[in-house]
This record gives sequence, structure tokens and C-alpha cells, in this order.
Amino acid sequence: MPLDVLEAEICALAGDLAAAMCRFLVLVGDFDARSGWAGWDQPSCSAWLAWKCQVAPGTAREQVRVARALRELPLIRAEFAAGRMSYAKVRALTRIAAPESEARLAELAGPMTAAQLERFVAAHRRVTRVDDERVREMRRLTYRIEEDGELTMTVRLPAADGAVVLRALRAATDDLDHARQHDVSSAPARQDEPGPADRASQQPTSGSLADALVDVATAYLSGKVAAADNSDIYQVIVHVGTDALVSEPGSAAAATDRPPGHPADPARCHLEDGPALSPTAAQRLACEATISSMLHGHQGEVLDVGRRHRRPPPALRRAVRERDGYRCQYPGCNSRRVDLHHIVPWAVGGGTRLANLICLCEAHHVIVHERGLVISRASAGGCTVSRPDGTVIPASPPLPGGDGDLESWHGAAVTSDTIIPAGLGDRLDLHQTIWACFVNARIAAERRAAAAPAA
Repeated sequence: MPLDVLEAEICALAGDLAAAMCRFLVLVGDFDARSGWAGWDQPSCSAWLAWKCQVAPGTAREQVRVARALRELPLIRAEFAAGRMSYAKVRALTRIAAPESEARLAELAGPMTAAQLERFVAAHRRVTRVDDERVREMRRLTYRIEEDGELTMTVRLPAADGAVVLRALRAATDDLDHARQHDVSSAPARQDEPGPADRASQQPTSGSLADALVDVATAYLSGKVAAADNSDIYQVIVHVGTDALVSEPGSAAAATDRPPGHPADPARCHLEDGPALSPTAAQRLACEATISSMLHGHQGEVLDVGRRHRRPPPALRRAVRERDGYRCQYPGCNSRRVDLHHIVPWAVGGGTRLANLICLCEAHHVIVHERGLVISRASAGGCTVSRPDGTVIPASPPLPGGDGDLESWHGAAVTSDTIIPAGLGDRLDLHQTIWACFVNARIAAERRAAAAPAA
């Protein structure tokens, strides 16, 4: 094949890939909005994408983020669908674009290369994070307890203080283990290691940061418990009746003549002096919590308090984590932030021993309890996870394959010049570009204000 024909084929295929990628992300955004992933016992759309479509977890999280953003950005989505804008440029633009600014940003991004646009977006984000003193004066933390007992919290912090909080949360999500910058004098990176742009796309999700906040608070309280005279001050106490500990997921509570939360009610399940919890949540907590028995009389009076039953000792925890490779054992999950789960629940006689313990991440620990999934150990090692109806959840579903015709996946009129930016090869004057961007935004705002009818 002559070089000019080869070059044209490559450029045309790049346009086809961009258009097909847009189609793919639009479908992912729709699937995410309709929570289609929940039917597969997955904690999020990105987890489903990594499991079902064989996408790396960090890439899956970024693709879901872009897919969600594209639902609110029709102009950028149109350029993407036409094959005129690559996924790399769309990924960068969706970090700063909003419905009212996407037209200006798309116009500015048109002549840039993907690398130049990444520089522009980074500078744009720095410029919009000024006036720290005003932000500091507005710092606050507010919270409220919802009617269902859930906590809603809003935090606003200055950039420096916020960076400290995010550093702690990202450390708790193990993000810092992957944030090492490559040094030119260091050994060459493996081909499967993420580059700087990919590492930037592997930011923790809102769900993982929320889990990390709980972990940081738990670590703080655990440190206090070790040295406290009265450890109850630093412990979250849950009152659970015997019926709640052994109930099946989704089963109705047995009828009783006692009011909800009565000390002698065997179905009681609630935080101490707080809202009710589901039995599945209590059963999940019982896998690792410190448990003490309390015997009540018919009227609710305390008759006896038993000794505390400790969770798995450190040596047993280390053995379980070593056997399971320090990873969640749920099919398709490789999270390193794991709990120990009793395969046969402790409340129904399951022992706290190596053969009855397994590593599960927080999300899948919740799913296993709430969905009533069955875990069984294989004789040759490993484990299988099944739904209550006996359906085994595969570790990695096979891809169905395709016909190889990308044009059947989009309707864009792609040629060898479609994907090539108009200003290819021009140097980027970053200061002038940022100045023009914000001047245009101010002019647009002034025009909207002038056109608005007087009050």
C-alpha cells in the first residue's frame, strides 16, 4: 500500500473510531441513567463496564464520567459523533465544559491538538480557582439526618485545606499507590502501566471517596478506642435482635406485640438512640464487628450482659488476606480495600476460621448480604458466587465479537481529513488563549444581561 494511501486509511479509521466511541458512550450514558448495571449485582456502572466489557477499572470510571457529561453537552457530542473531535479531546473538554460554555470551548478546541487542549484545560481550571480568601470566609460544614436515617453532608473548604482532606481520602482509597510520577532517570515503565494522562483519569469516584471518608473516621475512632478508659465513647453501637441476625434477605419481620425497637423485641435492628437499620446491614456488620450479648426480660429490663466476642484475630486476618491475594474475591473485582466476610454467617453457627472467611470489598460485601448471594469454596481453591436461583456469576463474561465494520455503528460522513484539526502544527499561545476564553465569556454574559428585559 502506498504511504499516502496508508496515511489516509489511518486518518479515516481514526475518525470512524471517534464516531463509534461517541455512539458507545451515548449508550453507556443511557445504560447508567437507567441503572441497568444494578440488575447484574454490580455496585456501579463503571464496575459493570469493567466486568462485562473487559475495560480496565480506571478507564471504565473515566468513560462513565464522560458519558454522563455528554448527556448535558449536545454541541460537543455532535462534534464527537461526526468524527471531528477525538475521545482524548472530548475527555479533556468535559472536565470544564458546561451547557452555557460548551459552544465557546468547542470552537477554541477545534484547531488544537489533544496535547494542547490538555494544557489549556489544566490552565483553565487553575484560573477558575482563585480568590482563596473569599473561599475561606465561606468555608462550612453542614449536615442533616434524613427521614430514613441517612446522613447528608455538605463541605466547603479553601483549596489548600481541601487538598489536605482529599489527600487523606485518596490515601484511604489507595490512590496514592498509583500516583508516583515517572522520572526520566528511572527505569522504563512497563507497557501495562498507566501514563500521566491515564493516571489523571483514574481519580477516585464520588462513591469511593465517600467510602474513604468512612474509613478515615473509622481509623480515627479505632485509635481512640485502644487508649480510652471508656471505649463506648468512640464506638458506633448497633442493637440487633436474634431474629434480625438470622433473617433471609427480603423476608418480612415476624409479627410481634412489642413496639419497634423495644429491647425485648427479637427483630429489633437499629443504631443506639438512632434510626432503624435493615437486617442485611446488621448481618454485614456482624462479619467483623465486636459483638456482646445482652439478655432482656419480657418488659425490656436488662437481665444479663455477656462478654464480648472479638472479630478475627490479626494472625487469622493476615492468613485470609494472604490466601486471597489481598484482593476482593467477587467475580471481576480486584479491589484491595477489603472486609472479611463469613461465608456461613456467624449468627447461624459459621465459625471464625480460615475456611469460612473470604475477602470482599465494601461494595460487594453489601451486595452479597442484600441480594442473598451464595458463596462456595471450590475444592481446587478459589470460590464461586451464585445467585439464589443457582446462576453462577462468571469471572469474566466473553465478548460476543463484532463484524469488524465500524461504519455500521455510526452515521458520520468520515473522510481522511475529518479528524485532522484545522490548525495542525500551530504553536499554542496559552496566555492569549486563556485570556480570549474568559473575555469571550464576559462579553457573552454582558450581552445576555443587556438583552434581558428590565425588572
